[in-house]
Amino acid sequence: AKRPRPSGPAGRVILFNKPHGVICQFSESGTKPTLAGFIRVRDVYPAGRLDTDSEGLVVLTADGALQTRIADPRRKLEKVYWAQVEGEVTEEALERLAGGVELNDGPTLPARARTIPLPALGERDPPIRFRKAVPTSWIELAIREGRNRQVRRMTAAVGLPTLRLYRFAVGPWNTQGLAPGRWREADAAELADTGG
Repeated sequence: AKRPRPSGPAGRVILFNKPHGVICQFSESGTKPTLAGFIRVRDVYPAGRLDTDSEGLVVLTADGALQTRIADPRRKLEKVYWAQVEGEVTEEALERLAGGVELNDGPTLPARARTIPLPALGERDPPIRFRKAVPTSWIELAIREGRNRQVRRMTAAVGLPTLRLYRFAVGPWNTQGLAPGRWREADAAELADTGG
């Protein structure tokens, strides 16, 4: 069911659990679905983007200053990703991810990296590429940058190509209890409480 268009202060924050294949913009783009098909709130915009082939948390706001605080890489707001990767994760790979990985646009900042059990995300539509002979693993990666396709490039650099990527959290906000394709309001003050 579509929610009505609420009106409210410019500082409002919307948390959206973006499904795979949805373009992170409101304007129509060919045949692919966009945010407009899910969020019926006027004048809110994504604070940072999430690739079409990635899933998970998109934070939207109408407040330009708040948008900058969330998206500006210089503010180093932590973003937590769950990546399903091809191959077995070694301690060496985790140490390399945590220490910073050399990419073609320079080294990444240190990150938090650990293996995690299979998260309760359900199947992706369309399903990931599956090869019986190659195991897959899940990594939680917390980064404080936002370079283009950064997590995918980081895992590839340590020999673990990403098959599925889900953003669980941005700063104080996460998708806990939020089904794919759904959104809820959050409090902008939570960002100040985390020093963001």
